[in-house]
Amino acid sequence: MDFETLVKHISTIQDTLQRQAAHAVNLALTSRNWLIGYYIVEFEQHGEDRAAYGEQLLKKLELRLKIKGLTERRFREFRQLYLVYPQLKEQILHYLASANDFRHTLPAEFTEPIRHTAYAESQTTDNQCDKWGIPAHKLFNKLPYSHLKYISKIENPVKRAFYEMESIRSCWSVRELERQVTSLYYERSGLSQNKEALSALVQQQTAQLQPRDIITSPVTLEFLGLNERALVTENDLEQSILDNLQHFLLEMGHGFCFEARQKRILIDEDYFFVDLVFYHRILKCHIIVELKIDKFRHEYASQLNMYLNYFKAEIMQPDDNPPVGILLCTEKGDTLVKYATAGLDPNIFVQKYMIELPTEDEIRQFIASANH
Repeated sequence: MDFETLVKHISTIQDTLQRQAAHAVNLALTSRNWLIGYYIVEFEQHGEDRAAYGEQLLKKLELRLKIKGLTERRFREFRQLYLVYPQLKEQILHYLASANDFRHTLPAEFTEPIRHTAYAESQTTDNQCDKWGIPAHKLFNKLPYSHLKYISKIENPVKRAFYEMESIRSCWSVRELERQVTSLYYERSGLSQNKEALSALVQQQTAQLQPRDIITSPVTLEFLGLNERALVTENDLEQSILDNLQHFLLEMGHGFCFEARQKRILIDEDYFFVDLVFYHRILKCHIIVELKIDKFRHEYASQLNMYLNYFKAEIMQPDDNPPVGILLCTEKGDTLVKYATAGLDPNIFVQKYMIELPTEDEIRQFIASANH
């Protein structure tokens, strides 16, 4: 065995077992979420005290369980997963077969032949759905939970089967799946005279699913009980600057109070991470800092503007002033500092911001020194 062969063997072992680990985690996550959806539907339809909980059932579950990641919104997703994919029952039973202790906790009716819900039956009345339906074992083994959750929102069963098939065939990441749905790939395929050529073109241009897409997803990390910091992947330079920038702003003595780093926020179905969040006790507003080890791009300003609008709508208190955004970028080796103050009224506080915040020169000098 030569050195190159050794390298090849180790790389193969790493890739293969990493994929197996990601696959195992995903099967467990899908099973858990489907089972929770099953239990919720069963309680809603047959629970002895279901009337006492009514429409507040999911919220009360969240408050009672207090398990990170298990929120009212997630429970709705799990219920939808079960209602759309009742056929996963046999696959999940098979998956749980090795977990004898857990299997004994399942109700007897769970092992009985599958009982289709009215919703599921309404989704399978079209012969085309039966023709195009993807086998349950492929859905369970080939599609991560993130994909099943997204596809389950599609009401048209044929359209849903189309994206199931294409996701499996092309190994789409969930972001790629979302992109294809929003770009009307299904509709374009229906209009295209050469469907195979369109499919081939789409496959050439798509981003494929990788093990890290599963392992580093927020929902998976919540399921595994891992720290949110595991979600953040930064290069050494950016990490170093963020480490020192936090201390720099606190040392400025202008009223900065550190609040969060890599603060995770959820907007619609996507998670975003704000580099640094401070609260300014003098200005009575949040200071949002975004660092980009790159030249300035217009989408960076749009992203920061989105964060500011989110803080104004979700975080800002009645007696707070609107938040301030600081965007730090580099251009051709020089530091470009942009202050994003979208949405601020031209009032006295704007002038106060300019007095209380670090000057552009101060931040430029700091970034320049941090790069050395």
